[in-house]
Amino acid sequence: MVIEHSRRTWRIPRPRGESAARAERAGRRRPSRLRGDAAGLLILAKSPQPGRVKTLLCPPCTPAEASALAEAMLVDTLRAARAARPAWACLVLDGPPGPWLPAGMDVVPQRGGGLGERLEGAFADAGTPALLIVCDTPQVTPALLGASLAALATADAVLGPADDGGYWAIGLRRHVPGVCAGVPMSRASTLLSQRRRLTALGLTVADLPALRDVDRMDDARAVARTAPATRFATALGEVEQAIESRRTGR
Repeated sequence: MVIEHSRRTWRIPRPRGESAARAERAGRRRPSRLRGDAAGLLILAKSPQPGRVKTLLCPPCTPAEASALAEAMLVDTLRAARAARPAWACLVLDGPPGPWLPAGMDVVPQRGGGLGERLEGAFADAGTPALLIVCDTPQVTPALLGASLAALATADAVLGPADDGGYWAIGLRRHVPGVCAGVPMSRASTLLSQRRRLTALGLTVADLPALRDVDRMDDARAVARTAPATRFATALGEVEQAIESRRTGR
């Protein structure tokens, strides 16, 4: 299946182990930057469409305002990813690309049902050492991403804890089938369960610095204070003004 978009044509990647010729006959291909053995960066995101993203911000945000904040987080994350200069980078996207997509960025659709299946699908399609991050932490820096990628040189896996009990990053030196099997996602126990799963698979795990992810308005305000130069902080300021105007009727 080929999905047309004004910025590019993108294709569903071939499953791990499928021959290149068979993939081409089926209309699939792996992005060129997902080839080789150097550690690269996978960015897992939803297309920022109103009603589909950051719904826990509503209220006080409107769906359109929550979408604007999600887009700002995505832009900040993609900027940090490119500035980190990984061996390769690929956006693994749920939904269509938009004008926020940087030129030259590889994009593949997410595949799988739940979040765990989508994470595993992204790693399987990469087939090489990879760090996977989500777009809930706009404060992430190029330096932190670079150090996280480097950690895969000495550890089988890396985990970046999130303050809510989940994780903002997971990295694998090699693809391991079933890496998320049995791990409940979006729970206060997700990080602990994921660590146990990695250990049960015989993998050594290195910890990355903890970050606060943005789920609710308190999170958004706290993150914006720590990263005032981000597009997210600017967007949040504009949204807060709109919320205050609605409250006061001005």
